[in-house]
Amino acid sequence: MSALRDALRDLSDDVFFDLLESDEAYLLVVDVPGVTADSIDLTIEDGTLYVDAQREKELPADYQYLSENRSLFFDVSLPVPDDAVASNAETTVDRGVLELTLPKQAPDGKTTIEVVDNEERGPGDGESTDDEPR
Repeated sequence: MSALRDALRDLSDDVFFDLLESDEAYLLVVDVPGVTADSIDLTIEDGTLYVDAQREKELPADYQYLSENRSLFFDVSLPVPDDAVASNAETTVDRGVLELTLPKQAPDGKTTIEVVDNEERGPGDGESTDDEPR
């Protein structure tokens, strides 16, 4: 986790983010103004999270740039914490705010699988009942 925290600190002062942690997951919230789900790509490979985003800027008719200081691209690579389960990551982007949730592994590295008693399931749950042929 400290590698991720250090990498976030090293980002440009123009990047606004929050990094939160619970017992179950990490939550990374990043401001990406003007970015939509269609204009952002997130990939995780070899323990690194890659975020590539592009936003559209429309130049009003009859105007030209004298100075352009708002970036069109957001390109960041960040280390994924060792205890995160990258394959179960979930992400949303809403009004220029990206939220990436990285679930944590159980401390012992095990995954608990919920067991449901067949008696609790009703007909139509995809399971046969004692009255139905198997």
